[in-house]
Amino acid sequence: MKLEIKEFMEYLEHERQASKNTQVSYGRDLSQMDEYLAENGIREPRQVTWTILNSYILYLEGQGRASTTISRVMASVKAFFHYEFCRGYIPKDPAELLKAPKVEKKAPTILSVEQVTSLLEQPNGNSPKERRDKAMLELLYATGIRVSELIGLKLEDMNLQVGFITCKDEHKERTVPFGKVTRQALERYLTEARGTLLKGRESPLLFVNCSGGPMSRQGFWKIIKYYGEKAGIDADITPHTLRHSFAAHLIGRGADLHAVQAMMGHSDMATTQAYTAYVQREDPVRMAYHIAHPRQ
Repeated sequence: MKLEIKEFMEYLEHERQASKNTQVSYGRDLSQMDEYLAENGIREPRQVTWTILNSYILYLEGQGRASTTISRVMASVKAFFHYEFCRGYIPKDPAELLKAPKVEKKAPTILSVEQVTSLLEQPNGNSPKERRDKAMLELLYATGIRVSELIGLKLEDMNLQVGFITCKDEHKERTVPFGKVTRQALERYLTEARGTLLKGRESPLLFVNCSGGPMSRQGFWKIIKYYGEKAGIDADITPHTLRHSFAAHLIGRGADLHAVQAMMGHSDMATTQAYTAYVQREDPVRMAYHIAHPRQ
C-alpha cells in the first residue's frame, strides 16, 4: 500500500497544498496503519474493510494511545480512503462510518488575578528582550487574543493612541481594546527595544525575535514558560492560559457575555458561556465601589 500512500501524499502537497505539519502527521499515521495491515496480510486498499479499520482503532486503544491521538489517526485514515474512493481506486469507502472516540475536554487552566499580576511583573528589566516580553505578555492578557494572532500582528494593526488592535483572518476581523498599562508597555517596547532587535532591518510585524525575524509559536511558548516558573506559578502555563484567564476575569467582574464573545472571536456563544463554570464572581458591593468611587 506504500505506492498508494505515496500518491496520496503527493496529492496533499501539490493539489491540496497542505502544511508541512499536516503532511508529516498524515504520512506518519498512514505508514503505521500500513505496517499494521501488512502484518495482517492486507497489502492493497481494496482489501480493507470497515471491520479491519475498526480493529486497528481498537488495537491503538489497547496500546493506551490517547483519544486525541486516535482522533488524529482517524482523520488521516478517513482522508486517505476518501481520496482512494473519489479517484475510483476502490469500490467503497471503508472508513466512511468509522467513529472517533470521545475526547474528554480538560478544564482550562485559569490563573487568579494575583498570579497573572505576578507573571506580568517578571520581565521588569530594561533590556530590549525584556521590554518586548513585557509588551507581549501585557497585550496578550489585555486582549485575550490567540498566540497566532499575537505573533502575526503588524504595526498597522495597532492604534496606540486610541488603544486597540485589529485581528484579521480570511473571513472576518475584530477590534479589541487595551488599557493604559498595556499602552505604556507597548510604547516602551517601540521606542526603546524594537529598533535594537531589528538590527537595522525593516519588518511590518509588531513583535520580532532577537534576530529581528518573526516570532514563532514555540519561541513565545518558551517565553511564557520561563516567566511562569520565575513567578513561582505551579500551574501548567501556556499562551492559551492568559486567553482563558482574560475571559474568566472579565466575566467574573460582570462583563457582558456578548462583548466577551466579540473580543475573543468566538463564533458560538456556547464557547464563551463555558467560562462561567470556572468563574468566581466578585462581591458586587466591592465591585460597585471600585467602579464608581471618584478616588479609585
